[in-house]
Amino acid sequence: MWLITTRGFYSAVEHVDDPDRLLVRARCRADLDNLSDLVPGEPVHMEGADYPWRVETTRAVWRAALAALADEVTYPNFKSAVPEPVHHDAYLRVWSALKALEALDGPRA
Repeated sequence: MWLITTRGFYSAVEHVDDPDRLLVRARCRADLDNLSDLVPGEPVHMEGADYPWRVETTRAVWRAALAALADEVTYPNFKSAVPEPVHHDAYLRVWSALKALEALDGPRA
């Protein structure tokens, strides 16, 4: 699961050794630090990994974090709510790339 929020960008996947646990991964430590009130744990750095920063958590903690993040949606425009310029610009590029998926629908009758 990819999750792009005003706090950061995350990839959540099942832990390879324990299906009851998840890895919440990020490209930069600051994103995990921004989530630490909802998903506690010391981020681990894995040099050369696709997502070099990660923290282990339970599915229950992740569900609660997602609910809390949903409550944080208090803005009418997501891109305008992203406070950090580098994240904003990266998210805008993702938004632009995903806009191409609209072509899959074809013309509407």
